[in-house]
Amino acid sequence: MKNKSDYRLYAKELRKKLDIESLSQIFCEKIRSEEHYIKAKHVMMFYPTEYEIDLRGLFNDDKSFYLPKVFEHKLLVCPLSEKLEKSRFNIMEPCSSPINPEVLDLVVVPALMADEYGYRLGYGGGFYDRFLPLCKNAFKLVVVPKELYIQKLPHDDFDIKVDKVLYM
Repeated sequence: MKNKSDYRLYAKELRKKLDIESLSQIFCEKIRSEEHYIKAKHVMMFYPTEYEIDLRGLFNDDKSFYLPKVFEHKLLVCPLSEKLEKSRFNIMEPCSSPINPEVLDLVVVPALMADEYGYRLGYGGGFYDRFLPLCKNAFKLVVVPKELYIQKLPHDDFDIKVDKVLYM
């Protein structure tokens, strides 16, 4: 595999073979023991799509949770609300009003794959690469199954590294 498109296809197919439900529960417990999560008060997560790690089990923890909402070509940070609606990308988004991303202490970023250098492979829209620099006070964390954690992914100058990749 040489380019991001090849890796995306590979990751999407591989995820279909993994026990995502069990991995999701294990990742929730592992995140609860992470220092940055323990200290965080304002946590942005992502709403899982099919075959994606599901961290919604954390929503019962004593923290303020936020989900992304797509507006034009950018991500907005919206408080988790009971009412959610499907976006144009078929992802559930909150119906609440956006807040300033500088409030966030921790951002858990979705990824198809990640590497040892903190680069992640997203879905190709660049939303998080444009969004993460706005989260000046937040620790950026990616969770991926160990099968999708590799030594080095191809990356571009505009790709934003995360602070930590949690894999197992």
